[in-house]
Amino acid sequence: MKAAVVRPSGELAVSEVPEPVPGPGQVLVDIDAIGVGYVDVMARRGEYPYFPGEGAVPGLEAAGRVTAVGPDAPEGLAGQRVLALPAFGGYAEKAVVDADRVLPAPRGADAADVVGLGVNALVAEVALHRAAVAAGERVLVRGAGGGIGVHATRIAHARGAEVTAVTSSPARGERLRALGAARVVDRTQSAVPEETYDVVVDTVAGPELGEHLGLLRPNGRYVLCGGAGGVPGPESFGPLLSDFHKSPTLFALSLNSVSPEDLRLSWKRITALLAEGRLSAVLDRRFPLTEAEAALRRVESGKVFGKVVLLPR
Repeated sequence: MKAAVVRPSGELAVSEVPEPVPGPGQVLVDIDAIGVGYVDVMARRGEYPYFPGEGAVPGLEAAGRVTAVGPDAPEGLAGQRVLALPAFGGYAEKAVVDADRVLPAPRGADAADVVGLGVNALVAEVALHRAAVAAGERVLVRGAGGGIGVHATRIAHARGAEVTAVTSSPARGERLRALGAARVVDRTQSAVPEETYDVVVDTVAGPELGEHLGLLRPNGRYVLCGGAGGVPGPESFGPLLSDFHKSPTLFALSLNSVSPEDLRLSWKRITALLAEGRLSAVLDRRFPLTEAEAALRRVESGKVFGKVVLLPR
């Protein structure tokens, strides 16, 4: 089968590799669409500790059909269309995945739309669920034009919150308004207004994290679920102490720590919003698997709006 492999240079090259075989508790998925995320950029840079590096295949999400099950995996999964969350290996025509890391694809949904929701919608939904965002609350989303940010904007709006979306151009701002943002801040033109928010969803981190922590209202919740802006310094967390009497809460969220049961519950809430017409996939561009390097560079550029998708055939 074909897969995109990390070369010694760090670039991706599509090569013929052996077809994987599902082990105990695993399934084999014949892939129809692959999600490209910033975590893959970090992996190929050597900034993601769980990625094996040179010779390995990136990709943490794919949509396709289960074609084989390994020992101790539920037989009923065979033939099902799923969203698969492998421990890398997704940039390929086929991948093995732990059986408890596959989720049922919505009936009739295009495979590209399934990964267009995928990991990004799961991160956004779990973040907002943990922060217990309620109707009438004010939510600030940093990096709102990216894959997670788009869904955080849409889901927070669906929960009845007033969303302020921080993005990088007027065109992105207009698209975010159409997705439910009540206000938009173009960070290239102005700073975030010194107002206060019940919840901040931050996919950026970086040196400005502390400034945004300081925007929390009393009992505010800050969810850090990305690091596109780099690792913040220790001083960024000063507001947790200087604003101690506001009782702020900081969550750091990675799907790696979310249990299979909680993933299923989150996906159920996501697909319910999809069925109600209150959520949809937002796709940036589609690339063939043979152009995996170009797709990854597209994500790395920071110019995406929504999800970049690879098509293996």
